[in-house]
Amino acid sequence: MSGWEADPAVVALGGGHGLYATLTAVRRLTRRITAVVTVADDGGSSGRLRAELGMLPPGDLRMALAALAEDADGVWATTVQHRFGGTGALAGHSVGNLILAGLTDVLGDPVAALDEVGRLLRITGRVLPMSPIPLDIEAEVSGLEADPRIGRCVRGQVAVATTPGKVRRVRLIPSDPPASPEATSAIEHADVVVLGPGSWFTSVIPHVLVPQLHESLVHTRARKVLVLNLAAEPGETAGFSAERHLHVLSQHAPDFAVDDVLVDSASVPEGRQREHVARAAEQLRARVTFSDVAEPGTDRHHPGKLAAALDQLIRQPRSQLAGLRVEGRHTGSDVRSGSVGKERVSWR
Repeated sequence: MSGWEADPAVVALGGGHGLYATLTAVRRLTRRITAVVTVADDGGSSGRLRAELGMLPPGDLRMALAALAEDADGVWATTVQHRFGGTGALAGHSVGNLILAGLTDVLGDPVAALDEVGRLLRITGRVLPMSPIPLDIEAEVSGLEADPRIGRCVRGQVAVATTPGKVRRVRLIPSDPPASPEATSAIEHADVVVLGPGSWFTSVIPHVLVPQLHESLVHTRARKVLVLNLAAEPGETAGFSAERHLHVLSQHAPDFAVDDVLVDSASVPEGRQREHVARAAEQLRARVTFSDVAEPGTDRHHPGKLAAALDQLIRQPRSQLAGLRVEGRHTGSDVRSGSVGKERVSWR
């Protein structure tokens, strides 16, 4: 795709609040949206329903539906997101999670249940699980023993996300889960694929660990954009730089490449740190764009700013980006003259 076509097909992958931000931004640009959502959550309401009913954890799926709802402040969208208080059996459950649980039980198909709630909310696009079965995440973590060289396996999304140790690597259990056929088809037919932001080890990287999903991501002709987090998260990525986020993604999927890496300009100072990020992006065969995409005073992406950055980025013809190599700092912004953002580039 040389630029935005009329109503391009966009697939956004992730989970939780990161995917919510991406979907809220992308819906400003197109109506053809598919959200592909992680299914490894084992905490809170999602974890309880998963354990009791053997269903896909519904929380991240529910949030994606809410992000794409026709009226985000309407009664149905608000009700779907409503969480019960108190101390009884329903305490902590969200209404949307229970609706998805009931529909899945009645229809016998989680995708059909998601489509039904999507019709109720009149969503823009479609929400799909990345796998039709619930998954577990297991991480190799260091720093939990007196000897920092000793690693320990930590299992479960919540345990990995909150570990006081340093996550080295994650794997999925089972190691070769099926991908949702609808998800792989959406990726294969997409114009644009957006991965991230979100919890790096538990919401972003899992997508490249599902074999069939990984194959679709590697071979799709879509423009692939990786959106970096604004800051490291306490627990799983504590102390991680933007550069380190890119390194660990490359380590988990050496053959995975993207076209663009979008980084908040305030999160990485100009100079040597940006050069390090650009070199790390070369492992993904990507170019880096720095842009103001943050909600002021927070570590959250601003939907309007993110939408504008994605729109501007993807409008740039893809053929002009092939073979670009970052060499250093520059103040230009014209891709055709050999510069991207604040980085000077040259043709290979």
